[in-house]
Parts: sequence; C-alpha cells; structure tokens
Amino acid sequence: MPLQPGKPTFNKKRTPPPDETFEEATYLKSLGEKQKVVSLKLADGEVVRGWIEYYDKNMVRVTREDGPNLFIFKHEIVYIAEDAKKK
Repeated sequence: MPLQPGKPTFNKKRTPPPDETFEEATYLKSLGEKQKVVSLKLADGEVVRGWIEYYDKNMVRVTREDGPNLFIFKHEIVYIAEDAKKK
C-alpha cells in the first residue's frame, strides 16, 4: 500500500496503562473467603505464610497455623503469592 502524502505513517501514541486498577480489594477479599494459603514476601526479605483473614486500606491480618497471627502494613509487603500447596 503506497504512502499517502500529508498523512503520518504510524505516529499514533498509545495511552499508558493505569497505575491503579482498583482490583486489590477484590483479590484480597477472594483470598480471605477461600482461606487460601499465601506467601507474603516482606521488604526485609522475610516470607510469611498463612491466610488473609482481614484487610483494610493500610494493612492485612495474616492468620498462621505455626505462629501468632500478624498485622502487616501493606507498604512492607513486596508481593503476595498463592501457595501451590493445599491448606
């Protein structure tokens, strides 16, 4: 297809993806309802395993079988991963 004079070839700019999808609450709620065992990697390198019993804007409560329950600030969490092992 020949280029038409006066028309740009392919200078369409893409809209960048959003910084926030607002799906965090939905995901945390589903994990808590299913009592899905997760691993939380913390900023200091520690990994905590348990299920998310409660969450709010700033923190999550992790219920563990092998230790006390923990309240963890979200800004200290690097990532949350569902464990492959069954509860």
